[in-house]
Amino acid sequence: MKTIDMRADIPLLDDIIYMDAASTTPTPNPVVEAMCDYYHHYNVNTGRGAYKLAIKATQKLDDVRKKVADWVNVEPLDIIFTKNTTEAINMVSHGLKFKKGDKIVVSNMEHHSNIVPWLYLQKKGVEVEVIKADPEGVIDPSDVEKALDENTKLLTVTHISNSIGSVQPVKELGEIARNNGSLYLVDVAQSLGHMKLDLKQLNADFITAPGHKGLLGPVGTGFLCCAQELQEKMEPVNLGGGTVDDVGEADFKLTEVPHRFEGGTQNIGGLIGLGAAVDYVKRIGTERIEKHGKRITKQLYNQISTIDGVVVYGRPENIYGIVSFNIDGMNPHDLAKILDETKNICVRSGHHCAISAMKHLGTYDMGGTVRASFHYYNTKEEVETLGETIEQISGFWRDK
Repeated sequence: MKTIDMRADIPLLDDIIYMDAASTTPTPNPVVEAMCDYYHHYNVNTGRGAYKLAIKATQKLDDVRKKVADWVNVEPLDIIFTKNTTEAINMVSHGLKFKKGDKIVVSNMEHHSNIVPWLYLQKKGVEVEVIKADPEGVIDPSDVEKALDENTKLLTVTHISNSIGSVQPVKELGEIARNNGSLYLVDVAQSLGHMKLDLKQLNADFITAPGHKGLLGPVGTGFLCCAQELQEKMEPVNLGGGTVDDVGEADFKLTEVPHRFEGGTQNIGGLIGLGAAVDYVKRIGTERIEKHGKRITKQLYNQISTIDGVVVYGRPENIYGIVSFNIDGMNPHDLAKILDETKNICVRSGHHCAISAMKHLGTYDMGGTVRASFHYYNTKEEVETLGETIEQISGFWRDK
């Protein structure tokens, strides 16, 4: 599938230049159509009935679990459906039995969703050590190795920083965690769907992912991936319908994993859409998506890094899908608003739910950064338009 063919499937792109994929991606027509098919023809609950439509809906959801698992090379029962990455991370932070004296190591380049849940555990007496990245937003494995000790129960890190796109050495960090006997969680929110990922090769015990970003699925979908034997060591945090096999007046019996973690009615239509999104990304091809993403990331970085007054963050050879920048002295929200009003360019501005990263980069007090983030639907012509517009704004700003 060519970029022009993908754009034909996304009406939202007709009138705007959309460069906020790191937040969410617009949903292609085939994904919407799969959801509509559910709502129009078998909109019933799953696992709750013996009639034909209930059986069909249940089977469709089982098919999605298998499809996602095959896509990332794990077993279907290793997949726990969630509504987003945040929920998946909190399942681990609240589900594992962390206690006083345990230690967790995390980087300072994380999205709030992968640092706040761990800092919260300090109330239980858990020690949290935050590893500082280098000036370009990359974690040094040797710093991690020094931080891990016999009390370290978990190391957690993002694969690609959502704030500046820096790619972390996740495989090497996984080896370090494994050698130390520590569990390892990787947040793949900014890499899944953008590049081929074999979750077994990441050396991770937990993988957390959204459906609505690189996978082009609907909002309200995501998953936690971890082996069934590890799930057995976790406590579900959302008990109720669908999580038990038996209930007495004084006790209950949990159902098997992963279903004990999926309490209540799931976002069935959304998950049906997630399955269709996996099919869609497979039709494009992740190698093609990754090659395209690298090309336009480098294109924008090179185009704006030479503009007087423009600061670009991260190393060009080690960022992917995201280019974060500022114009000296200009509030990033003002810059983003001008881009929207003058050229209909949609980019994100602010702290990107990554305040610790912004403080590390020295951009917190200036309001954060402007972040352009891409997917396969973005074209080199759109990137050129963004770069030229930034140059014009920077020139006006310096001359005023």
